[in-house]
Amino acid sequence: MGRLIAWTTDYLRRNGSESPRLETEILLAHALGWPRVKLYMNINEEVGASGRTEFRNLVRKRSEGVPVAYLVGHKEFYSLDFEVSPAVLIPRSDTETLVMTFLEMAKPLTDPLCVDVGTGSGCVPVACAMHHPTARFVAIDISEPAAEVARRNVAKHGLADRVEVRVGNLLEPLKPGDSPDFILSNPPYIPSSDIPKLERNVRDYEPHSALDGGPDGLEIVRQLVDQAAMKLKSGGIILIEIGFDQGEAVRSLYSQDPNWKSVDLRKDLAGIPRVVVLTRS
Repeated sequence: MGRLIAWTTDYLRRNGSESPRLETEILLAHALGWPRVKLYMNINEEVGASGRTEFRNLVRKRSEGVPVAYLVGHKEFYSLDFEVSPAVLIPRSDTETLVMTFLEMAKPLTDPLCVDVGTGSGCVPVACAMHHPTARFVAIDISEPAAEVARRNVAKHGLADRVEVRVGNLLEPLKPGDSPDFILSNPPYIPSSDIPKLERNVRDYEPHSALDGGPDGLEIVRQLVDQAAMKLKSGGIILIEIGFDQGEAVRSLYSQDPNWKSVDLRKDLAGIPRVVVLTRS
């Protein structure tokens, strides 16, 4: 097994993997149906024929660019495990800034009504609800297959009583009486002209509907903020993940807008503006 891991690590490195050893271990553990730690406990053992065949198929697909998360069907986010499929964007650590900002700002509130737009796997509302004991979420996605993944993740984490998944475009699925305290979103924010330049594993396999933000990357952001101005209660807050270079553009869009009494930017752990915070007048 040790030789197999070493050979595959080198093979994936030569095929462009940035984390070849980690990916090798994840794929081998998945092929064998083991937790990763068991690989080290059996490092001198041989891999059986069926496990080797399954592993070889996974490695071939990975070398073609298929993301590891899609191959194994799950991904960790905010120390929680989430089912993923090609119907949803793979959760990324950048988005944890959105969760942390919400938890900080919502901490004083009891029973806040919150909406997550473009929920995908449901990782954002699930992580938020797991750490805010009374927050209620409406999680919205335009894609029914994505919504099904989100529903399974909500159920997996025991949150069906506080997180409801709805299908529709932006805030359209909200009911007349829904007046949220918070709206959260990790919307598509990559400019259309940048999509062809993305890494192959993103460009060729992740849903473009969750990536493409129009000519300047802010098309969906503008639509969402316009709708949020009509739905949020006074003093309500919208939190939107943005690209590394979009902070000032978003600030300039809304700093003079009377619908919003403040526009702030929150930085991620790398010091990059990652979340825009707009507070309703």
